[in-house]
Amino acid sequence: MIDFYKEKTLLTDLQAQAEVIASAYNLEELKKKVKVLEERLADTNLWQDPTSASKVNQELADAVKKISTIEGLRVHLADIAELINMVEDAQDEQEAQEVRSMLAKAEKECAMLSVEALMRGKYDGNNAILTLHAGAGGTESQDWVAMLYRMYTRYAELKGYKLEELDYLDGDEAGIKRVTFYISGANAYGYLKAEKGVHRLVRISPFDANKRRHTSFAALEVMPEIIDDSEIAVKPDEIRVDTFRASGKGGQHVNKTDSAIRITHLPTGIVVQCQNERSQMQNKETAMKMLKSKLAELKEEKQLEESNKIKGDIKKIEWGSQIRSYVFCPYTLVKDHRTNFEKTDIGAVMDGEIEEFIIEYLKRSSV
Repeated sequence: MIDFYKEKTLLTDLQAQAEVIASAYNLEELKKKVKVLEERLADTNLWQDPTSASKVNQELADAVKKISTIEGLRVHLADIAELINMVEDAQDEQEAQEVRSMLAKAEKECAMLSVEALMRGKYDGNNAILTLHAGAGGTESQDWVAMLYRMYTRYAELKGYKLEELDYLDGDEAGIKRVTFYISGANAYGYLKAEKGVHRLVRISPFDANKRRHTSFAALEVMPEIIDDSEIAVKPDEIRVDTFRASGKGGQHVNKTDSAIRITHLPTGIVVQCQNERSQMQNKETAMKMLKSKLAELKEEKQLEESNKIKGDIKKIEWGSQIRSYVFCPYTLVKDHRTNFEKTDIGAVMDGEIEEFIIEYLKRSSV
């Protein structure tokens, strides 16, 4: 006899979670916001400023998506409740498996929405700009950067995010010394900020003829894309702009003109560069966007430091800290040192399945 006691208990919990999520997102206020944004988009004067119109349009799309997702979850849970009653009457084992599958999907969706509801940081909803740097260790560390770049590329694909390469510096013999890339999509920065820090690799080096075990490090920097230029002001006399020829061994990473741009922010010493766009002007615009993103991140970190002094507890992972280890030998294990969450399927992780690490970190950091 098919007994759905556990499934009914889980369903009740999920329905309660769904209402908590709706409250956290302030669903009714979201619906009001949609009406206001639709009215703004209907105003022809708004479209005279394409940047503002695009921003409003994106806000509307994000709000509509949130409403659709929450209401869709409610409908999904109601369908499961109805199906449970039907299957109990019919005692159909195949349909019972369908119920359990639907519940597992709903449980995962609830968990995801619960995490997204925690994303209330000023820039959490923004796109992200990431830079991977090879640590000490030459070719071994540079190969590790290439592996991590592939991992984040796969993660972006799994999330339905768009990835665009902005700057790329080849390794001396193999791999990548440094790569900067842009990831766009809903809450891209809110998720990927969890990846900021130093990533450690332990493996038998393919570059060591004696097959010895090596430890390598790579650092990941994550910044929010700044959409509103008025948020961060950069005066012309505060920057130095240099042009240079794009580097690389060929293909998409090299060109024959001095179109690459390097911008130095004199007050802070921050340096950014872009060489992947087609023209010097495009590279300069992208580099300026990267600079403003770094300045915004710096401002946010200073505010967080002041807040943590008051709280007496520093939760943010500072640059230079080791956040995660990836062990290929003598056993396989990926472990996050901030949350102690770990996975033994290192192949899946390197194929972009890092969402569980991110969610565990976001849950822990929101406490």
